[in-house]
Amino acid sequence: MDDGTRWIELDGAVNARDLGGLPTADGRTTRRARVLRSDNLQDLSVADVRLLLDDYGLKNVIDLRSDAEVHLEGTGPLSRVASVTVHQLSLFPEGGRHTDVAADTDTADAGAVDVDRVLPWQERPAGGPETDRPVGHYLGYLNDRGDSIVTALRVMTRTDGASLVHCAAGKDRTGVVCAVALDVAGVTREAIVSDYALTGERLEAILRRLRASDTYAADLDSRPADSHRPHAAIMEKLLARVDEQFGGTTGWLSGHGWTADDTDALRTRLLG
Repeated sequence: MDDGTRWIELDGAVNARDLGGLPTADGRTTRRARVLRSDNLQDLSVADVRLLLDDYGLKNVIDLRSDAEVHLEGTGPLSRVASVTVHQLSLFPEGGRHTDVAADTDTADAGAVDVDRVLPWQERPAGGPETDRPVGHYLGYLNDRGDSIVTALRVMTRTDGASLVHCAAGKDRTGVVCAVALDVAGVTREAIVSDYALTGERLEAILRRLRASDTYAADLDSRPADSHRPHAAIMEKLLARVDEQFGGTTGWLSGHGWTADDTDALRTRLLG
């Protein structure tokens, strides 16, 4: 597998790549231009939009950001393309005036996206090994919003064109949803973990983008750049916990309405 060919070079996003070309345990590889992943998309240029539509056949965007983030950051130009459907599927509880993610966005100081949940960077002081903190957040996505994750995977099964899943950095929420999808498709654990860690190659560019946003900048400025790196051990531990607690990703999904037909449809879409 040549990871270099999977990157999608865009003017307005820096962590975009194709989930095609990944090996499965039975010797196949995932198909190109079926599922893409990225950081946030509100800065896409006209040329970026054209490339995603023409070269990848983009039809569905899976936006994992919270309501507060979308309110503060905007939806981006793809929301104005008639042939593209945007599915906003937050991985946090969204419950009225005050959510677990943000203060009331109707007030003047609507600011306060809980960046510690949105960007659960690894090495901030916490009571435990450095991998435990993000794994706990990742399990929170599963516990809090199984409905969003199941819906996201079902969007990926659509046959009308490519789907693109993103959040803010394209690392944590996007990483978990993509890992679940790839695991269901039969991609090797080594390849799933490597794809998660691949974001580290674009870390500096991701941080520059996030620091340019008032939504995320203050929190990022308080931490050293290398503390944000996506360590492979985090995804390894998450998948091991899902195996132990739920009997694997399909076991967890089945508890949220996922069926054998859904599994077949996702494998058919990703593997052909």
